Amino acid sequence: MRKIILFMILLLTSTLSFATEKTMSDTPTKVKLTTNLGEIIIQLNAEKAPLSSANFLTYVNEGFYNGTIFHRVIPDFMAQGGGFDTSFNQKAVHAPIKNEADNGLNNARGTLAMARTNDPNSATAQFFINLKDNTFLNHTGKNASGWGYAVFGEVIEGMDVVDAMAKQPTGNRGGHQDVPKTDIIIEKAEVVK
Repeated sequence: MRKIILFMILLLTSTLSFATEKTMSDTPTKVKLTTNLGEIIIQLNAEKAPLSSANFLTYVNEGFYNGTIFHRVIPDFMAQGGGFDTSFNQKAVHAPIKNEADNGLNNARGTLAMARTNDPNSATAQFFINLKDNTFLNHTGKNASGWGYAVFGEVIEGMDVVDAMAKQPTGNRGGHQDVPKTDIIIEKAEVVK
């Protein structure tokens, strides 16, 4: 009888331990961007965008985004950042990642997507936050015009901060257009519970 009770206790303990580990690993990762306009909390979608989420987290954990700016802000479209410091020097990045725009996530208001060049698989550190539903950025096919932009997360707190970015006056700087005249700085990017 004692053996049966001991076995049941061990079974229950291991089941609870497994359930706790599963719950903890199933909790979506959140990243806080502390900007000079306020805080933005982002929830990553590692289930549907594993490569983009892991890539973003690598840069966050390395402190890469600290001191970078939102260098392109277009009202009623998007706010792009993660590539330039306050002197408008482009930062060195890791190798580009595979485009995950075919993951079923849409470029809806408040979502984050990977910025890239005309090459669909050229995304590195830069990302943008959609200020409205930008359906024309969604994946429609695996061809030059249809690849789209990979959504990998969404703003769950601080969308008012993102909206405030869109109200800042912009101009030309360093050969770029739509650059905020007053720097919008990511002072710190960090993973939060």
